[in-house]
Amino acid sequence: MKVKSLMHKVMGAMLALPLIPSLAHAFQAAPATRADYNGWTPHEHWDEVWHETMWDITILGVVFAIITIAFMVIYVRKGHGERGKLPQLSPQAKLGWVVIPCMLFLGDDLFLYVKGFDLHNHMRNVPTNAVEVKVTGSMWNWNYVDANGIDTDNELVVKVGTPVVLRMVSDDVLHSHYMNRYRVTEDLMPGRITWEWFMPNEEGESVVTCREYCGTMHSGMYGTVKALSEADYDAYVAEQAASVPSVTGVASAATTADKI
Repeated sequence: MKVKSLMHKVMGAMLALPLIPSLAHAFQAAPATRADYNGWTPHEHWDEVWHETMWDITILGVVFAIITIAFMVIYVRKGHGERGKLPQLSPQAKLGWVVIPCMLFLGDDLFLYVKGFDLHNHMRNVPTNAVEVKVTGSMWNWNYVDANGIDTDNELVVKVGTPVVLRMVSDDVLHSHYMNRYRVTEDLMPGRITWEWFMPNEEGESVVTCREYCGTMHSGMYGTVKALSEADYDAYVAEQAASVPSVTGVASAATTADKI
């Protein structure tokens, strides 16, 4: 009896084996540190997790579809009144048919969970060299004040290769600052500062929209993010400083976020 009990325990422990490779692969695929973007931007990381999830769902769906169709063909009723016969399974076989598929699915779910958790940590660890931009949302406008004191509405200009952290607050109702290109969104609330960061790794222009319904002109609350090369960005800053004499005053002016 002791040997039989021991065998049952060993078999039970072996049921957890499918979890090990999935977890090991997930942790191995995750870089050890996220202190900086290390050449792998958060939105590229997001794309990778998204594609893996889609492949995972697609493969499982195709496998299940094939098995279902095969069962429909193999076990189709051959004649009127025909009745199938249930196979006689041992208790161990019954347990295996229930537990092993569950463990396989659990292993797959844990794999995706680890990948998603790693992505979450990546997006919540702001690089130490990130430049800060103050953002104030209001019906229906995005106001940006960057580290140079340049104050703009519905247009944020950043430098390629430098991570940017947005410190955000709302003047009135709930808004959500969504940058599709950089795969980030975060709510803005009155009286509370929230933040998000992104890594402009290529030159170009992308759209900012509000993802939280904030009134009748919610659909018109959008802006742009322009990522410029270092030379173009320096020229932009110089041009803004020359054309807006009060930029220094703007830089010293307190934003809504500063007052909180």
